[in-house]
Amino acid sequence: MNVDNCPRCGKLFAKNFRDVCPSCLREIDKEYELCANYLRENRGSIITEVSDATGVSIKQITKFIREGRISLMNAPNLSYPCESCGTLIRESHLCDNCRARLQKDRKNMIEDLARREEQKNNRSQNTAYQGLDRYKDK
Repeated sequence: MNVDNCPRCGKLFAKNFRDVCPSCLREIDKEYELCANYLRENRGSIITEVSDATGVSIKQITKFIREGRISLMNAPNLSYPCESCGTLIRESHLCDNCRARLQKDRKNMIEDLARREEQKNNRSQNTAYQGLDRYKDK
């Protein structure tokens, strides 16, 4: 039997298909119902208003959105924070600026690794020729 500690409450539970214990799962479902009901009544709400009105954390509301339980189509002003900088976004995990920065950093890293490899190959070739040149002179 696969047992684990619940990441929310710390209780030991038999892990089947969920990552939390049954009591926390019921609590999460209640939080979802609170958020869904609030959004039905207040369509133009932003995430901080939903969090303040329902008592559900922004992190949990974001998780509901990413799981597809809360649709952004029905909530035109609802957005969630970028995982890197916290800017409010409506799709993906990162905002456009953070995504561009990561792509630039990745490109620079690849170029840097290629440059280092080239320098390493040049050094090994230079030392081999220097060794042969020593023997040619004698």
